[in-house]
Amino acid sequence: MNDIAAQMKRCYGHEILSDSEEHTLRIGELMARHAFSGLVVLLEGDLGTGKTTLVRGYCRAEGFSGVRSPSFTLVNRYVCGKKTVVHSDLYRLHSVDPTELDMESYLDEECVLFVEWADRGMPGDFEDIWRICIRYEDEYDDQGRRALSFSARGPRAESALEGLLNDLEEMTSE
Repeated sequence: MNDIAAQMKRCYGHEILSDSEEHTLRIGELMARHAFSGLVVLLEGDLGTGKTTLVRGYCRAEGFSGVRSPSFTLVNRYVCGKKTVVHSDLYRLHSVDPTELDMESYLDEECVLFVEWADRGMPGDFEDIWRICIRYEDEYDDQGRRALSFSARGPRAESALEGLLNDLEEMTSE
């Protein structure tokens, strides 16, 4: 585990359950209300847990519908109206240094950067980070339920995550 991941484990965390793929998409949509340019969203979880689905929901809220997993391209860039989303995937980078992807240069574009499989290596030194760990609620009986755990690093990211968590609590109480 890299230093940033260790630091973020010490940050406050909050877990929410998603009952379905549509619910995970709605969580991604809510994320769009609180994310800001320069935010890096680290996504961790096993295959099929919904990392790309969260990004798809985020982009759907921004008016973009062509999100696809960047597993083979490593990096996809989406222009969502006036916003740019950079969506990367470190899954295939077993022997490559993730810093070689030069992710920090994308933040010059005033974008939100999503990094799937962030537990494989930190692709830069970022100031404002959300870390979202997704796991099957019951790994032996997949009924579509996922547990999403949120944490943040950086004052702006922590404040934005607080707003997101408030919205998520309201959404789950409806």
